[in-house]
Amino acid sequence: MAVGDLKTNNYCDFIVDREQERCIQCQVCVRQCPYGTNIYKEADNIVVSDFSLCTGCHRCEAMCPTGCITIRRNTSQFREHANWQAADIKNIYKQAETGGVLLTGIGCDKDYPIYWDHILLDACQVTNPSIDPLREPMELRTFLGRKPDTLEFEEKAGKISLKTELAPQLVCDIPILFSAMSYGAVNLNFCEALARAAEASGTYYNTGEGGLHRTLFKYGKNTIVQVASGRFGVDKAYLDAGVAIEIKIGQGAKPGIGGHLPGEKVSKEVSLTRMIPIGTDALSPAPHHDIYSIEDLRQLIYALKEATDYTKPVSVKISAVHNAAAIASGIVRAGADIVAIDGVRGGTGAAPTMIRDNVGIPIELALAAVDQRLRDEGIRNQASIIAAGGFRNSSDIIKAIALGADAVYIGTPAMIAVGCTVCQKCYTGKCPWGITTNDPYLAKRLNPDIGAEQLTNLLKAWAREIKEFMGAMGINAIESIRGNRERLRGVNLTEKELKILGIKHAGE
Repeated sequence: MAVGDLKTNNYCDFIVDREQERCIQCQVCVRQCPYGTNIYKEADNIVVSDFSLCTGCHRCEAMCPTGCITIRRNTSQFREHANWQAADIKNIYKQAETGGVLLTGIGCDKDYPIYWDHILLDACQVTNPSIDPLREPMELRTFLGRKPDTLEFEEKAGKISLKTELAPQLVCDIPILFSAMSYGAVNLNFCEALARAAEASGTYYNTGEGGLHRTLFKYGKNTIVQVASGRFGVDKAYLDAGVAIEIKIGQGAKPGIGGHLPGEKVSKEVSLTRMIPIGTDALSPAPHHDIYSIEDLRQLIYALKEATDYTKPVSVKISAVHNAAAIASGIVRAGADIVAIDGVRGGTGAAPTMIRDNVGIPIELALAAVDQRLRDEGIRNQASIIAAGGFRNSSDIIKAIALGADAVYIGTPAMIAVGCTVCQKCYTGKCPWGITTNDPYLAKRLNPDIGAEQLTNLLKAWAREIKEFMGAMGINAIESIRGNRERLRGVNLTEKELKILGIKHAGE
């Protein structure tokens, strides 16, 4: 418990329970907590904790050599009130004290429906037997990019070859890519771990809007470079470095607003990469100031294609909003090869809390609507769809592909794989696990060798599970499940939700 002159109150979110008889005053917890929660009082030879500073990251608990620390939720309750919940009251206290906008990290934690949990997959039984992925080949390879309306072949010297010239494609050995996480918001160790895991797994990672550090150019064949409204780090070498270019219009955690990297996170290396002065805030405008129509977007798409000799597919990333289907149609007609859609549960290092929790729609509904709109208009083959925002496991991914996605982006799972405990304090720059911090002392907690191995293992495990799902459905190629909503059934969903998702109720 807190002792003496420590600042504490009953409104804190977490309690640090310490068994003093087991505590050896080694001060590991003091050194491990970047928020100053644990304090060594030399006069009393005792370590105490200021509960008001605890973020619930569990770093001290994990590192305590005697296991004497337990982090738990504060059970102290405000008077019950249907309208005024504890979180709302505490938010007003914070804003009354600071006059600032409430910030948070990771994804929306409101209790909105997670439709993946209300969708079940079909399985084969007798007349259409399942396939054993341990004994039969299963194809997960996915091609992202524009596909032709028809294919023409020609025969020369008894050999048949493809005559149709294909647009540039991204070839993914698995239908999972690492989502955009920018250098500066996350540190170089994590960026390197992502790049190396993408290379080892035959997939891609996205630079986000922070440019590409010069030491990562060697991973270019597994890199998607992003062009966002701030144009940080964008030059000819940057565009040439990656194998695809993504124009970021919006992201799921904060649709319709820009980005903000605090100046204290802009170190010398970040400043060189982003091409901004050291210590200055990196502010991304809400809109691209050269895009105010689909025609403007088309001009940028083709400017990027022209700048890279039409050798790279161009993606456009948007937030999942109520009219995402119509927007996606315009994006495809503007020449995009890939449409990335980021749902309301998408994570980020920093977002205004009210925006994150109240703007946007779930990825499940947006994905189904976009896929169906493009099919109805006969242009689905002209662009691939990447879904993002809140994917937690392999079952979410296979369901997304059956709903119409070609592949998915994952961000938060990648952070969790290297230690993140989702304490939602990324924006402070004090990440206890060394991920969303540029403090050298904290950043070295993330070893890129170990991080790359953990990320590679995660992708390997999910790929195996996806093959198991496919085998259970009697399908041996991921292409056969893509958009195959007949293999999905809903439970505890309304008729309207089933209609939007384009699936039948369980039992039909």
